[in-house]
Amino acid sequence: MCGIWALFGSDECLAIQCTNAMKIAHRGPDAFRFENVNGFTNCCFGFHRLAIVDQLHGMQPLRVKKFPYLWLCYNGEIYNHELLKEQFEFDYQTRMDGEILLHLYDRFGIEKMSSLLDGVFAFILLDTANRKIFLGRDTYGVRPMFKLLTDDGFLAVCSEAKGLTQITHSMSEPVKIMPFPPGHFEEFNLKLNGKVESVQLERFHCCTEEPKHAEYDDAEQLGKGFALETVKSNIRILFENAVRKRLMAHRRIGCLLSGGLDSSLVAATLVKLSKEQELQYPIQTFAIGAEDSPDIAAARKVAAHIGSEHHEVNFTPEEAIKAVEEVIVHLESYDITTVRASVGMYLVSKYIREKTDSVVIFSGEGSDELTQGYIYFHKAPSPKAGAEDSVRLLKELYMFDVLRADRTTAAHGLELRVPFLDHRFTAYYLSLPEEMRAPKDGVEKHLLREAFSGLDLIPDEILWRRKEAFSDGMTSTKKSWYSFLQENIESKINDSQLQKAKKLFPYNPPTTKEGLFMRQLFEKHYPGCYEWITHYWMPRWIKATDPSARTLSIYKPEKDQ
Repeated sequence: MCGIWALFGSDECLAIQCTNAMKIAHRGPDAFRFENVNGFTNCCFGFHRLAIVDQLHGMQPLRVKKFPYLWLCYNGEIYNHELLKEQFEFDYQTRMDGEILLHLYDRFGIEKMSSLLDGVFAFILLDTANRKIFLGRDTYGVRPMFKLLTDDGFLAVCSEAKGLTQITHSMSEPVKIMPFPPGHFEEFNLKLNGKVESVQLERFHCCTEEPKHAEYDDAEQLGKGFALETVKSNIRILFENAVRKRLMAHRRIGCLLSGGLDSSLVAATLVKLSKEQELQYPIQTFAIGAEDSPDIAAARKVAAHIGSEHHEVNFTPEEAIKAVEEVIVHLESYDITTVRASVGMYLVSKYIREKTDSVVIFSGEGSDELTQGYIYFHKAPSPKAGAEDSVRLLKELYMFDVLRADRTTAAHGLELRVPFLDHRFTAYYLSLPEEMRAPKDGVEKHLLREAFSGLDLIPDEILWRRKEAFSDGMTSTKKSWYSFLQENIESKINDSQLQKAKKLFPYNPPTTKEGLFMRQLFEKHYPGCYEWITHYWMPRWIKATDPSARTLSIYKPEKDQ
């Protein structure tokens, strides 16, 4: 996890502009560098470092003697950098995983370079010899990146939008800051005056395609065909491989554990593999919730079963309500379910940073989108419709769950790892017959549960525990924490204000007082930036006025809660 920031063709003094780079300092608490580009006085890079791999040579922009004309600023982890280094016999100067980008670009060009990267990344690559700039972002947008481009060719790029909102430029009209599209790279020509022109924006990978780097993977051979036992075995092989490759770190590894299926599978596999690899410390797991929350109780059972060093973080509704504005500032979003779920993740990340030495944090994001885990999938009109919506959700992750997971952890200088969004794992799962992936016998994610059944990896009651949204499961089934928030908002927003909301905010108009409250906080910090999300996250195929599963007619709480 790092923070990257760059300007090309600035009309304003760089010493003034660079103060904007400090707005993302939380992403890299270990070191900071600000560097001008030789020969281009109005171009510069800013970098905040969180040291995870290669403590000695990890500062950026990365430059090596072999390619003095290449400058690289990237945020992410390239899990197959050693495999590619051996495969193509590259001569490394550092032990940084990011060095592989320079060698791949030199040999194959930008498109093949991007498609061979197995990992999560956002990069800015400058080639002064050919006067080119390239931007790129991983398939699911696990690592964030925003760009600002003026009509006269001034380009500004940053991990988070907050590093661009106060950038000065010569345009009389406001300039849009937009998220860079996941799975794409963009090529710019760099003019002598430091300004740029966009040449092409191309997709290099889509989640439904087998990734190009698969042929260089060292995972066990997969079985052929769609026989159930073969498929279950393949799911286990690829999931375990996804967790194993993410153990690449020189800092302590921990895991978020809500007690749901996804985080429990991640935590159990992580503990198992950490023993195989003889890590010198026990894996710490972290659960957050009110004392009577179902998540806390379930997580406790899983931690006892897998033998992790378990931490429970209790919070009160008052603490959660107090954190909402801070969370919206970090998120750069006003989506209701994203804000609700982010509060718990933000508070548990704060605890991890302040009370432990775990820095690399595994989590279960992406599974619900991939394996049709949301309760509304029971209402899908057909397996085909369910499969199509699964792909839609995966493509939109960068605006919702992945955004939440990145910003809430990065706010406290932690690095997130999400094995369910492994390129090979997702491509394989999406290649399975549509009927196989649909809910079965009234149980969502049936295939995933079945794949791990009978192994005693996690307790059976957890393996078959139904989906509970993170923001719901943190508090008792009698009352979700956002109900406390809604009660608190009642005194702040009246009916008349809500009636005027549609006129005040015609784009994504809020329909509830809670939604209006969040939108007002967002507009206070990011006025006019509402296009950063295209729509609110809501269930489909069912009449829903609220994103919470607990409000749906098909929700049935667990009997033992």
